[in-house]
Amino acid sequence: MDKLLEMTQKFPMTRYWNDSCSIKELTYALERGAVGATTNPVIVKGVLEKELDSYKDYITQLIKDNPTESEDGIAWMVIEKMAVDGAKLLEPIFDPTIGTGRISIQTNTKYFNNAEKLIEQAVYFNTLAPNMQVKAPTTSAGIKAFEEMTYRGVSINATVSFSATQAIAVGEAVERGLKRREAEGLDNSEINPVCTIMVGRLDDWLREAAEKKNISVDPCALHYAGIACVKRAYKIYNERGYKTKMLSAAYRTPLQWLEFIGGDMIMTIPYKNQVPFNGSDFEIKARMDHEVDPYYIKELRKLPDFVKAYDEMSVEEFDTFGPVNKTLDQFAGGYDDLVKIIRKFMIKF
Repeated sequence: MDKLLEMTQKFPMTRYWNDSCSIKELTYALERGAVGATTNPVIVKGVLEKELDSYKDYITQLIKDNPTESEDGIAWMVIEKMAVDGAKLLEPIFDPTIGTGRISIQTNTKYFNNAEKLIEQAVYFNTLAPNMQVKAPTTSAGIKAFEEMTYRGVSINATVSFSATQAIAVGEAVERGLKRREAEGLDNSEINPVCTIMVGRLDDWLREAAEKKNISVDPCALHYAGIACVKRAYKIYNERGYKTKMLSAAYRTPLQWLEFIGGDMIMTIPYKNQVPFNGSDFEIKARMDHEVDPYYIKELRKLPDFVKAYDEMSVEEFDTFGPVNKTLDQFAGGYDDLVKIIRKFMIKF
């Protein structure tokens, strides 16, 4: 049996999503127990590059039907189509009471500092399909937006998040939105918020930081920074009874899968990781409640950015946190590359 399917059968509370809107990859994942999908500008660009033959007629027709539309407008039509197509594939397993069968669509990265624009786009995306989940970055503006999005009935996915401190702020913002709804007698039973921690990206950032600052850290510890932040946030979520579920993303090693098995949470795993995971001989057993070795935590505390991620960081500091800015830049670059693909259809030499 494929290992991810074995995991979902042994531990149904540990759910996994396909980290892509590719129909081919999502089909593979669904056959092995996946119950959701997610996307972002970099992923959409990658899918379009790999599967352009499947989309070129659609894009050509879009341009013909919308002769005065900008390249950005066409790009967003393509982004929305990919999300809606994925939503249709997931609809048979959609259950809004537990959150299965949703696909995440990401707001415009360029709105990272504008809560009003994030909210406006999220509310619109929520109308595209009944099983939409809306991603927005965990910046100070994003935290403000998450409360309002939740209040307006949107199931949010807080992305561009790398830390327990960001995750806690997300959980609290969602609770404020839910309480406002409750005060007005609105139903919260079909709202399924999640908060992403991009485990591999935090590890990457801390590894670079250690090298740049000439700080010697046990290299094994650097594989556990993101894992430690997820486990800390998960524990706090459970203690405080947040409705938001933890979600792990940005996979680098099997540890970032194995260490979360048994948790009441979600893993969004890229296809390129699913295939080797499925073919592995790892034992599928519960590890979520296993604490990260205190020695590793001690080693990681040598790095100031780990202390921020694990222990204490204000909402205002989210906007200057290194991995936040690096990822925002990469997401914006991925969107720019996507627009360049569309431009080639619109301006032909």
